[in-house]
Amino acid sequence: MKHLLIACAALFIGLLCPQQSAAQLRLGGKKLNTGKLLNAGADVVKAATLTDEQIAQLCRESVAWMDEHNPVAADDDEYAIRLKRLTEGITDADGLPLNFKVYLVIDVNAFACGDGSIRVFSSLMDLMTDDELMAIIGHEIGHVIHADVKHAMKNAYLASAARNAAGAAEGTTLAKLSDSELGDVVTAFTDAQFSQKQEYAADEYGFKFCIDHGFSPYGMAQSLEKLVELSQGAKASTVQKMFSSHPDSEKRAARVREMADQYAAEHPAQE
Repeated sequence: MKHLLIACAALFIGLLCPQQSAAQLRLGGKKLNTGKLLNAGADVVKAATLTDEQIAQLCRESVAWMDEHNPVAADDDEYAIRLKRLTEGITDADGLPLNFKVYLVIDVNAFACGDGSIRVFSSLMDLMTDDELMAIIGHEIGHVIHADVKHAMKNAYLASAARNAAGAAEGTTLAKLSDSELGDVVTAFTDAQFSQKQEYAADEYGFKFCIDHGFSPYGMAQSLEKLVELSQGAKASTVQKMFSSHPDSEKRAARVREMADQYAAEHPAQE
């Protein structure tokens, strides 16, 4: 079974340790080189002027690349059936059409891309209750809605060899990227890091997402608490030992738990 470490709004980079470098990640058996800095020049100037449509194109092509390079659960697979049940009727987020798939991989992760693609890893589904899983999905969608992922994709392009593609930002569409160039973009995308402000906003979106779709308001807090516990405890190997709990993770969990407590107090019949 293929085993690929990939994430767009990476769950452990985003949810658990937003400030940590992903330099230790491996992609296709190669160590990710996330520390390279760009040289000044025309390539950077062109890439920096990427339009929203060009970034959307990068998202679509990157997701297609990831779907091709990962085992995707078939429609009759138990993981796909569960995800379809949970997301039934959730077709868009603020007008952005959503599509959901499961990757049958051992990594505990999930991501959302700017084209509305949501990818959930089967091992994450094994660890999370329905409420917790939906909170995580909502959190990742929040990063898209708040344009965090759009900026991460632009930065990924800037940090990758794909920035050298001829005519990169001169027309309405990007020059077609090679398989290796797309791999470079995905590799750089795994280094996406979000500020505390962005993470708080995504937490709030995940919290509200659960409420709006009939799931527990405690899902966001419980998912964060579970990830912190797993990363520190005896089961750390199941959540990628290279990641350690960021000090702010517990504070974020406490913050959204307070929000849930307040909501429960104001809506006793719903909790």
